[in-house]
Amino acid sequence: MTVIGYALGEFMSFIPRIGPVGKFLNPFPFNSKEHAFIVIMASAAATNAVSTEILAAQRLYYNMDPNAGAAIFLVISSQLLGFGIAGLLRSVLVQPTRYACTFKSCCAQLTQSRMLWPINIPIVTLIETLHRDKRETRFRLKVFWIVFGILFVWEIIPEWIFPVLQGVSIFCLAKQNSLLFTNLFGGSSGNEGLGFLSVSFDWQYIASLGSPMWLPLYTLTNSTIGYLLCIVLFMGLYYGNVWESQNFPFLSQLLFDNSSNSTSFSPYNLSLILTPENEINRAGLEQNGVPYLTGTYIGYLITTNMGLTATIVHMFLWNFDDIKAGWAFLSPSNLRKLLQPSFWKFWQGGKSPEEHKREVLEDPNMDPHYKMMVQSGYSEVPNWWYGLVLFTSFVVGLGTLYGIQSTLPWWGYIISNLFALLFILFFGAQMGLTGFQFNQQPIIQMVAGYIHPGKPLANMYFTVFGFNGVQQGQWLCRDLKVAQLVHLSPKSTFTAQMTGAVIGGIFNYVMMKTIVTNQFEILTSIEGSNIWSGQNVQQYNTLAIAWSIAGDMFSIGARYQWVTIAYLIGFIVPVPFWLIYRYTKIRFFNYINLSIILWYMGTSARLRDPPPLHPY
Repeated sequence: MTVIGYALGEFMSFIPRIGPVGKFLNPFPFNSKEHAFIVIMASAAATNAVSTEILAAQRLYYNMDPNAGAAIFLVISSQLLGFGIAGLLRSVLVQPTRYACTFKSCCAQLTQSRMLWPINIPIVTLIETLHRDKRETRFRLKVFWIVFGILFVWEIIPEWIFPVLQGVSIFCLAKQNSLLFTNLFGGSSGNEGLGFLSVSFDWQYIASLGSPMWLPLYTLTNSTIGYLLCIVLFMGLYYGNVWESQNFPFLSQLLFDNSSNSTSFSPYNLSLILTPENEINRAGLEQNGVPYLTGTYIGYLITTNMGLTATIVHMFLWNFDDIKAGWAFLSPSNLRKLLQPSFWKFWQGGKSPEEHKREVLEDPNMDPHYKMMVQSGYSEVPNWWYGLVLFTSFVVGLGTLYGIQSTLPWWGYIISNLFALLFILFFGAQMGLTGFQFNQQPIIQMVAGYIHPGKPLANMYFTVFGFNGVQQGQWLCRDLKVAQLVHLSPKSTFTAQMTGAVIGGIFNYVMMKTIVTNQFEILTSIEGSNIWSGQNVQQYNTLAIAWSIAGDMFSIGARYQWVTIAYLIGFIVPVPFWLIYRYTKIRFFNYINLSIILWYMGTSARLRDPPPLHPY
């Protein structure tokens, strides 16, 4: 998108600047701030909306097709809720930066630095290079356009002409009839295998779970350790026949019944345990039995759940100052301000520009780019703008939930948004520090399952706002950092993000309807194809059903009790490494991040879909 935006911007600079229309279309010259505006708006529009997954699940598994108008409002409100929350926390997650890293000790210092958002390094560098003096960057631009042209032409081959190049395994080609080889070395198609030692000629696949071009060495090292442990874990679970794993596929996100065996897999018939209101029918469940999950998927849930609570503990142990700053608004002095009438008169404004400027310039931890913007006279977006986005989205979202018959009550909706508020701070800080984004969906669906037992649809809608809000908030913070680094005015950034989110929400819905209509059978199949796969929606629906009967599947004493126990174990696993480092100062233990390792230990059962193009 960055390159396409640049090419179109330069092309439009040839439009004659005659009359008001010509000057509007071509203000000339095309500069880096216009370019950044385009990139940020496109990024906000291109972000995947989790709400489309529940709308797809309703068509695929519940024979429901919600009203198009209500569905579009649902998508837009769920996207903007996270934007509103994150915007109010931008002073903690975006604006501060302490450039403490040195080349020699970057990894050791990384966990002591503040919000660097390393994911933005390539895009900011590219924008800066494209808009420098052309004479200064002539050679670099020449190399860039040659490489870009080659890749542009090449991408047609693995994507459409010869998809086999997306994943080539010498071992699978050498022994095509071996299930063991397929499970270990296969992986070009959805749920085929772990992809160990496979070679990909498609950059989208190589960078789908974290690009080596921008992730710090600290993050890459921990993710590699996690992936290798994932192979050991999954192969051990399957060939050890843990939880009767060999009666089901090696990798799958579907529910299965007890008639499955190693040669014939039988997906669970959900219609037998659902009432006409799409709630769990206990009599049908007792008659047909509790569904099964694949052993590898249970392994993924265990490691993900451990990693989630490990993240919270890791952030408290290693980045307590950042977390403390995030909750500074709950200090006694700030709480007293809530009782003052002047606090609620947002239309009178907050701090004066002079007060804000003085505070920013005197703060030693503030990003120097942000200080330059303040010195240049850029006015900050008032907090009440983000507050208004949050309030409006909250009201619209609540209305659509009842209009769309979601079965999620108003109090459950409020709780889901409180989870988004809490998680944005922890996991937004982690992404800003390491470039790593954690999947909070399983714990959100677990909470929903115990709050709304027997209601899978309520579970999914709870997750839309609890999980999607966190994801959207992280993307907003990421793009706010881009704007800060290229010195785009905060109000222009706000306009780009909100406009992009609304346009993107509409396109998300249209694309979902088109894909589900045309690929219905593939999306409900176990493996899918190398192009289309329903794993996202399958996982979403599977967890909603499973957690709706959590007492039979995941509670203590149930078949998969370790999925729940894993949350408790996750609170403990980071502590030994922190204690060892604190008292020995051995640098190895400073590099280990258990939350990242645990997350990547479930990576092969997570999502093997062909990855979408990155918004940038």
